[in-house]
Amino acid sequence: MQFSKTRVFLAISAFAAVAVLGVQVHAETNRVQFPETLDGLVHYTTVRRGDVTEHILTTREAIEAVKQGRPIPNGTHFVLVDHRDGKVYRYFVMQKGEGWGNDYDKDRRTEDWQFQWFWADRSINMDENTSRCQSCHSSRSEENHLYTFDALSAFEGTVIE
Repeated sequence: MQFSKTRVFLAISAFAAVAVLGVQVHAETNRVQFPETLDGLVHYTTVRRGDVTEHILTTREAIEAVKQGRPIPNGTHFVLVDHRDGKVYRYFVMQKGEGWGNDYDKDRRTEDWQFQWFWADRSINMDENTSRCQSCHSSRSEENHLYTFDALSAFEGTVIE
């Protein structure tokens, strides 16, 4: 059986398109690191969505920076701990680093924040789409790309629900 060059080119192009699209819908390696420990982070708010409970944590320095109207320091982690059926299901980590926004095209940047999903065992969850995280959080540019900015500003030592 003989294939024309056009058919071979089309087949290779289709395969490449599927491969590229497959990569784009999954997590990607980036600079986000799971925090060494969660013990040093402050649990400042809890969000409930049906059977899902999300505890959100960050550093005392980030809380003070927001309260004082200063930029959140580089190196800061925000960790969303996703609980289902009474146990940790996964973690969503948002981390800021100097110049990290330059890793992405201008239309995809969320300043210097990057995002990563981790399983309960703290391994990277490659099934999640991190570009989707950037897309949603970009709408919160006035709030440091945080959906919980108001809770962070209002935190006075008691978890806000």
